[in-house]
Amino acid sequence: MPSSSRPAVQRSVWIFALLYFSEGAPIGFLWWAMPTLLRAEGVAVERITMLTALLVLPWTGKFLWAPLVDAMRSVRWGFRHWAISAQLAMGACLVPLLWFDPAEHLSIWITFLFAHAFFAATQDVAIDALAVTTTAPEQRGWLNGAMQAGMLLGRSLFGGGAILLAHHFGWHAVLLALLLAIWCSVLFLWNAALGSEPVALHESARVQFAHSIRSAIASRNTWMGLGFALTAGAGFEALGALAGPFLVDAGVAVDVTGVFFGLPVVMAMLVGGLAGGKLADRGDRRRTVASYLGLLCLLVASVGVAYLTGLPSPVLMGLMVLVYIAIGLFTAASYALFMDLTDPRLGATQFSTFMAATNGCEAWAAWTGGRIVGTLGYGAAFLIMPVIALTGLFFLRSLTKNASK
Repeated sequence: MPSSSRPAVQRSVWIFALLYFSEGAPIGFLWWAMPTLLRAEGVAVERITMLTALLVLPWTGKFLWAPLVDAMRSVRWGFRHWAISAQLAMGACLVPLLWFDPAEHLSIWITFLFAHAFFAATQDVAIDALAVTTTAPEQRGWLNGAMQAGMLLGRSLFGGGAILLAHHFGWHAVLLALLLAIWCSVLFLWNAALGSEPVALHESARVQFAHSIRSAIASRNTWMGLGFALTAGAGFEALGALAGPFLVDAGVAVDVTGVFFGLPVVMAMLVGGLAGGKLADRGDRRRTVASYLGLLCLLVASVGVAYLTGLPSPVLMGLMVLVYIAIGLFTAASYALFMDLTDPRLGATQFSTFMAATNGCEAWAAWTGGRIVGTLGYGAAFLIMPVIALTGLFFLRSLTKNASK
């Protein structure tokens, strides 16, 4: 890479990292803070994981409207405008919740949070498409490492940080902080200097777009990639969905849990994401992803063994920190692999389908993990789910050689 282009590449990488921070902030609140706070108030684990799975659905189904993001573009309306509009709508869905207490008006909260999740998933589609179409393949590992670091930073700060804010200042403080994070990023995205993106789709281009979709559907790699996305994350997705309730039931105070998600977890994911992205650019992407998956499943299982043998909560939290490092490694490398599998002409549609499948994995893994906890306990859940996740190696092995860098 010419030295003159490196500063521009670095700026682009950190721009996307900051955009992913605005994506991760609401996710941290919905999937970490709310489950922890609800469990502290005595809500059953099965109900909490059911709510989590419900709010994941818009991310799971985003591939259904992703083709509109690809197709409905022009010289004056591109992926950037899609993302900005979605972010404005995300914030608008949170504003009414300032007047309703979640304990007394849970149905209202669910309604507006589900709408918020829909627009957040659309924002995700647009930002991912912008990343796919404006960056070179040799930058994708590092790009995904930085994006995951930004997302996980937002997720952790508004997971652990939201727990502390709600514990001391109430829900209003959390919602206002979320609005600030989401709407400030709109101004940033509007003025960001990024590479050029494909825009106006004239008639012949629309025909080519339809042909590209048919080719992607007919591709073996597409289906193997979807199978991998739907299964490989089962172990860590179940642990992530159960982490807050697990620590509460292990006797960890709510404020300590908030600090745990806000500091050790975010640092672990930052280190893992950045390192995983860099390493994924240096070798065979499939082998790198496979090694990270094996490590991740082993660490999740170790948490289950430690819990069953009665080890104290500080040991459990230490093992969980290692799990979150491995999550950062795995997500950065596997998302770079999904970009390799994506036809740039289908930047929104195909990549979003892979991402929707990973969200689908999160939904079913959270639901299944909750059911296992309800009948067999946390230890069994953390041992069974990683075994299921290893089935992802079959799909990874089935990818053709041109699927990786």
